[in-house]
Amino acid sequence: MVARVTTVAFQGIDAVRVDVQVMVAPGRVGMQIVGLADKAVAESRERVQAALHASGLAMPPKRVTVNLAPADLPKEGSHYDLPIALGLMAALGALPSDALAGFVVLGELSLDGTIAPVAGALPAAMAANAMEMGLLCPAACGPEAAWASAEMEILAPRSLIQLANHFRGTQVLSRPQAAVKVAAEGLPDLADIRGQAGARRALEVAAAGGHNLLMSGPPGSGKSMLAARLPSILPALSPAELLEVSTIASISGELAGGRLTDRRPFRAPHHSASMAAMVGGGLRVRPGEVSLAHRGVLFLDEFPEFTPAVLDSLRQPLESGQSVIARANHHVTYPARFQLVAAMNPCRCGMAGEPGHTCARGPRCQTDYQARISGPLLDRIDLRVEVPAVSASDLMRPATASESSAAVKARVERARAMQMERYTTLGLPGVGLNAECPSAAVETVAELDEGGAALLREAADKARFSARAYHRILKVARTLADLEASDIVRSVHLAEAIAYRMAGEASGVRAVADLETA
Repeated sequence: MVARVTTVAFQGIDAVRVDVQVMVAPGRVGMQIVGLADKAVAESRERVQAALHASGLAMPPKRVTVNLAPADLPKEGSHYDLPIALGLMAALGALPSDALAGFVVLGELSLDGTIAPVAGALPAAMAANAMEMGLLCPAACGPEAAWASAEMEILAPRSLIQLANHFRGTQVLSRPQAAVKVAAEGLPDLADIRGQAGARRALEVAAAGGHNLLMSGPPGSGKSMLAARLPSILPALSPAELLEVSTIASISGELAGGRLTDRRPFRAPHHSASMAAMVGGGLRVRPGEVSLAHRGVLFLDEFPEFTPAVLDSLRQPLESGQSVIARANHHVTYPARFQLVAAMNPCRCGMAGEPGHTCARGPRCQTDYQARISGPLLDRIDLRVEVPAVSASDLMRPATASESSAAVKARVERARAMQMERYTTLGLPGVGLNAECPSAAVETVAELDEGGAALLREAADKARFSARAYHRILKVARTLADLEASDIVRSVHLAEAIAYRMAGEASGVRAVADLETA
């Protein structure tokens, strides 16, 4: 007799159906697992035997063969423990043969027979719901899996004994309830920032349109403080975005207690991060920081200190909104539509351009340091602002003199609502922010008057903008108009967008100034 149990294998954020076939037959005593299993799956043989023994079920003195079909699909992870154990119990008659027919099963077994949590319960539950089946998962994963559907059947036992009692009818397992992570109060507030009116304005524009932002200034000027306050002015995740973000977090095993939150991700990796850590990869091809920041913010402090190869690996995710990881035996795609916020010092000593300071290495200190950031990556950053050192008079101002995050967030939400309505009307699915607007539609949504067209034409000729820079300037100008609830992109919006693009380049700043006075 062959007992069958359904489970899943993970490919990116997708869960692929796997059929676990267990046969007990005469032959050499032992358990053999076949079907392209990795080390963690092969080791489940020992965990399953110990868990069954602890639950009062002895292994039969026969040959046990476990086949994971399809056999050419790589199987990775410890979540195969529970389906293998339940298949063996069904083959031995310890469970009714049809009890598991309507369930997708996953879970890791401890040696004492308890069921430990595993990564990927949410995508597995969504796949089970699509297959019109129920889900059997560890108790710790139940609150997470319950988000997939309010109608599907979910069993979340704590041990093999508890599950066996449920199927015998001596104990009833209740359906787990979807859990929400209570957001911590007291996010850092923009009111804490003294001065820096220009940087605060750029932060608001970046939040309103989802634009990438680069802040440059001397140490202690408040760049990291500004970036840490960006989450306080971003709107909450929509229900669809919540599932996207939580699915990636589930695959990575980062959903604490199975609780979901509508707060947008904010990831800040150290500058020693490897390429696999940043864009994804490794032995089991896990999501990287760009995917964990999906629908949120990726903050890179000390921007030039990252390895140039790691920085250039961001170019493809920034452009396509996906991280494509190709290996000899893997080809995985993870969502990676994030907002890049970076901070850097102007030179290695950090004080280039400050009054009364001269770099020991001269101008090369600044040029060599900034050359670590490639031109193609810099071309993908819409807003570039100088963050000067804060004066003593600004620091002595009362906190009430600065605008709070709540007031800024209200303007950001209004601007994003306008964008969502605009792109829904245009029939552009999946586009909700100006930064995501396809190039073919940019000139339609950011239609310029005669003066604005002349201004942009002259600026593009003088600064030699790339086609990408040209379209990104229009997107930023559209966001500036949205913040003022204006249907028309005026010349003042366009001039400000060009100034953000050219910040830090003296010739560009002078060119914009000349254009504005013309």
